Amino acid sequence: MPIEIQNPEEKFGTPAPTPVLVEEHWLQLPDGRMRYLKAGSGPPLILVHGLMGYSFSWRFTIPALAPHATVYAIDNLGAGLSHANEGMDCSLRATAERLLQFVDALGLQDFDLLGTSHGGGVAIMVAALCAEKAPKKAADSETSAAKHPRLQRLILVAPINPWSRHGKRLAPFVGSPFGSAILRNTIERWRSFDHIWLERLFSESAKIPSDSLAGYRIPILKNKVFRHASHIVKNWTVDLAALGGALPKIRDYPTLLLWGSKDRAVDPRSAEPLSQNFRNAHLIVFEGVGHLPYEEAPEEFNRALIDFLTNASRSPSSEQN
Repeated sequence: MPIEIQNPEEKFGTPAPTPVLVEEHWLQLPDGRMRYLKAGSGPPLILVHGLMGYSFSWRFTIPALAPHATVYAIDNLGAGLSHANEGMDCSLRATAERLLQFVDALGLQDFDLLGTSHGGGVAIMVAALCAEKAPKKAADSETSAAKHPRLQRLILVAPINPWSRHGKRLAPFVGSPFGSAILRNTIERWRSFDHIWLERLFSESAKIPSDSLAGYRIPILKNKVFRHASHIVKNWTVDLAALGGALPKIRDYPTLLLWGSKDRAVDPRSAEPLSQNFRNAHLIVFEGVGHLPYEEAPEEFNRALIDFLTNASRSPSSEQN
């Protein structure tokens, strides 16, 4: 079982109006040692970061969610400060299976799941795995409504998906031996490149939070995150095909889709066809915001998220924010 270590209270860049205790925990899994943050009380909500992200990504989100949910912000194995065993399978399905190992280890019966970017793809695969394990037949309408007893609701923030062309060519190059070597010998070594890749994730550089550069540099210094990222993008084409096969299995999950209109990492135009996959989807597009709305427009992002979590059901619709 996870054990709490020496930092029981995480310090975020922007303090919450009400102090929120954020506990740091570690959990031993078959493929490595996972770090995660825990805060709040209420229904479990798991936050899954994107490529090159980690639990730090949610520093503006956790304090806002804590009054409404028990929040678990994980560092996927190989990312953030979580170390992975050599040769670990980095495919979307394997990463999703490790997240369910986390769920089982903590004894979570029902949970909501939020994933962003590559983590959104992981969340889709987790939903598909839960759907595969759900009963195929229901004796009555009551059991039919509860046919997904584990994952309750799904929140996807600009998730990778088959309709977005962004990254389809770049990812295989970065995952190649040549591309991976360039990555390790430039961005990994030279801090001057940090601002370049981070700037692409925001609508404009002026909106990058002051603590972002230092915060995202920590795993680069303490963990082999670029090597892990290169292993992930090697599977990019295969993983996108796997997502296409997973999506029909998860139509029945109440789903919130959140996107920035100026996202340059995952095409905002892919939001609409993705939303059509679900029978009960709610799409919100943040006007003038980039790939990381939880950092660029945290107040609007948190308001939309809390509204979804505190309402029992949603009818399919979409809106611009």
